[in-house]
Amino acid sequence: MDALPAETPARRPRSAGVRFLQAVLANRGAAVGFALVLLLIATALFAPWIAPYSPEQMGAGQRLTAPGAQHWFGTDEFGRDMFSRVVYGARLTIQVGMIAVGISLTVGMVIGLVSGYAGGWMERILMRAMDVVFSFTETLIALAAVAVLGPSLTNAMIAVGIAAIPIYARVAYSVTLVERNRPYFEAAWAAGAGHLRLIFRHLLPNVIPPMIVVATLGVSTAVLAAAGLSFLGLGAQPPSPEWGAMLASGREYLSRAPWLTLYPGLAIMVVVLAFNLLGDGIREALDPRQRKR
Repeated sequence: MDALPAETPARRPRSAGVRFLQAVLANRGAAVGFALVLLLIATALFAPWIAPYSPEQMGAGQRLTAPGAQHWFGTDEFGRDMFSRVVYGARLTIQVGMIAVGISLTVGMVIGLVSGYAGGWMERILMRAMDVVFSFTETLIALAAVAVLGPSLTNAMIAVGIAAIPIYARVAYSVTLVERNRPYFEAAWAAGAGHLRLIFRHLLPNVIPPMIVVATLGVSTAVLAAAGLSFLGLGAQPPSPEWGAMLASGREYLSRAPWLTLYPGLAIMVVVLAFNLLGDGIREALDPRQRKR
């Protein structure tokens, strides 16, 4: 008798996370942004091994030494190695982005969910408060918050997070209103589902995807805002290797030592570009209308 052909093993189905990552990386811009974000994270994690000097070590080289073999990005007015300071600045950038976005995302999502679900006087009070905050620019709100809390990087992160709360609240509120009027939600309500089940089982899973997109794009805005506050002297204080503060100190030597502002400025630009590209890719991966094109 002829031998029966061996059965080919069934392919293991890919997880939802793998499929989502593949959909994001299908966008070339998002793939570039994802690679740059990974590079930023790796730089922050391995900064002590990448940087040849301590970021605050004075006299690592001669003052205002031009970029060369020994000091790749040159030295600043105190002889500190600029490459080491830019590398360690990646840690502060991630810290700023995560904490500021975490504050605005958490508070804004709670306000939007509660407003859209509860309705009535609760909706009117919370959303009118968001309208009042939204009528001011984020920079003005951040400046006011830092003026009250005091100049420091921690206070700058809190201020930037507070300033962006209305954006997240508006997104969560609009999605909640749409989902409340869908048949599946009305059926769950009619079946006697409790408030917590309606919020966490039916509303929250639909609110999270657009919030992820807004949060990813919001990291770049938070990095720019925190760098702006540090540039004005209201954020990170010397000798912290924060890129905005480095720009502020380097502007006095712009004609003599342009590398003091060139490399921190390029670092900010690359990080903002990376998160914007990644956010666009995530938006397209989560939008079924974009996938059909």
